[in-house]
Amino acid sequence: MNKFKEIRPIVLGLAVKDNKLLVSEGFDNVKKQTFYRCLGGGIEFLEKSTDALKREFKEEINIDIVIKDLLGISENIFTYEGKNAHELVFYYNINILGKDYKEEYVVTDDNGQTKAVWIDINEFKNGNKILYPQEVFKYI
Repeated sequence: MNKFKEIRPIVLGLAVKDNKLLVSEGFDNVKKQTFYRCLGGGIEFLEKSTDALKREFKEEINIDIVIKDLLGISENIFTYEGKNAHELVFYYNINILGKDYKEEYVVTDDNGQTKAVWIDINEFKNGNKILYPQEVFKYI
């Protein structure tokens, strides 16, 4: 699937602890902008969104998660690295087990390695840090 030419179904897990949200850091070279996004990724053909979310957390930060509730679904049309993209996003409330809790994780995905950190939700709400997609604010 070419994520810049088709509608891409994705799933994101919202892990909240002590008013902090677990997010991975990204950078758009065209916009020269640092941004954050909850962890998750693409849903494969014939894969349930919950299975995709568990798989993505295992692949990206090598942990198992507990999926609690489907919070909602949104449509996200955006530009990244100068290319248009279109996603259908499933949002789930999730828990990370105590044994897997860390202040920072190394994230391994298609773009190489980045990090995931816990950031105070107010940093996003007050505009100090950018959180995508915007619709995630309905659920935090």
